[in-house]
Amino acid sequence: MLGIKLICVGKMREKYYIEAFEEYRKRLGAYCRLECVELAEQRLSDNPSSGEIAAALEREGAEILRNIPADAFCVALCVEGKERSSEDFAALFRERELSGKPKLCFLVGGSYGMSETVKGRADLKLSMSKMTFPHHLARVMLAEQIYRALKIGEGSRYHK
Repeated sequence: MLGIKLICVGKMREKYYIEAFEEYRKRLGAYCRLECVELAEQRLSDNPSSGEIAAALEREGAEILRNIPADAFCVALCVEGKERSSEDFAALFRERELSGKPKLCFLVGGSYGMSETVKGRADLKLSMSKMTFPHHLARVMLAEQIYRALKIGEGSRYHK
């Protein structure tokens, strides 16, 4: 069975995000072993300097890197990543299953993104859109797209 680990910076507090994510976590239980790790987002001043932001991203990045399984294909969600269709995203899951290394790890940074060190570790950089979304909403969207990809893989009518 496919193993999927989400490493996310920041704790979801909004009930509507939590409920939406939990709905997809429940649905995904039939298709994969899903693990979600929430890491603490570094606290910054009200008007942080670029140096302060960079230092915070490096501290978050070190924690992200400690949580990435050594044998997982790693996907970083970042603005400079490549956009993919849902069908192309589904192909990624098929490739991993066929590779004999069916572990995927998705990285979702905090409100300031993620460090260049973490992006450099990623096997794939993925962008959801050219638009900006709250990072907690991005987590929900990622869970839905993972579910959609697995439903596409089984030939379901979920993806029309």
